[in-house]
Amino acid sequence: MTDNTTRLDHVVLWVRDPVAAADFYEKAVGLEPLRVTEFAAGEVSFPSVRLNDETIFDLAPLSIAERMNMLPDAAGSAGHPVNHVCLALSKHDFDALRTRLEERSVPVSDISRDSFGARGKAPRSFYFRDPDGNVLEARHYA
Repeated sequence: MTDNTTRLDHVVLWVRDPVAAADFYEKAVGLEPLRVTEFAAGEVSFPSVRLNDETIFDLAPLSIAERMNMLPDAAGSAGHPVNHVCLALSKHDFDALRTRLEERSVPVSDISRDSFGARGKAPRSFYFRDPDGNVLEARHYA
C-alpha cells in the first residue's frame, strides 16, 4: 500500500562553510553527515545531514545564492529568513543533545515547559544556534 501522508523531506540551511557545518551537526547535534567527501571534492553542490530515514538538512553554501534562480529573487533568501527549525527527540536524545552542546560551549536557552507543537504540548524544549546563526529548537514529547 502506498502511504500518501505529507512529510517533510528536507530543509535548506545557508552556511558559510558546509564542511564545518556538517562537522557541527555530526559532533554536536548527533546527525549523520552525507556527501561531505563528494562536496569537498567538488562533485556535488552541497553536503547534507540526516535527521531520520525521511528527512535531511541540506547545508547550502552562501556562495551559491547568486545561482538560485528557480524563482524571481530566490537569491535574496540567502541569509536567515526562517525563524527556527524544531527537532523532536526522545527524552534520552534530548538530554544527550543538550549535554553535547554544553560540552562544546554552544550557548543554549533556558528550558521552556509545555510548548505547543505538532504532537501537542512538549514537556521541555530549548533553543540553540549553529555556527552560521541558524536557530534550532530541540524538544521531546512525553
